[in-house]
Amino acid sequence: MITFKRLDHVQISIPKGTEDQARAFYTGILGLKEIPKPASLVPNGGLWYQVADVELHLGIEPEIITRRHPAFEITDVAAARALLQDKVKIVEEPFIPGRTRFAFIDPFGNKIEFLQMLD
Repeated sequence: MITFKRLDHVQISIPKGTEDQARAFYTGILGLKEIPKPASLVPNGGLWYQVADVELHLGIEPEIITRRHPAFEITDVAAARALLQDKVKIVEEPFIPGRTRFAFIDPFGNKIEFLQMLD
């Protein structure tokens, strides 16, 4: 049996040479804190971010498939949706009891879900 402690990181993809555009979106719009990559991985390109106690890694890949996605629990889904409404493609998600949620497609074709647990 494997005993899991926590999720360490999620990796999604961006095309080669788009790190500045990724910073503009992930730092500038979403407000995430970029963290340094280990020196051994810097030549691979991409970026790392801290999201609460999980890391988000943006790796370089030539083909991006949007069905795979991370889902982040946030405190105010309505405010996040309002912030992103005119900046990215919003994806309506099927209803799940006990939560409100939506997904969006980032500027690089990655699907990302934001959810808020309901009382």
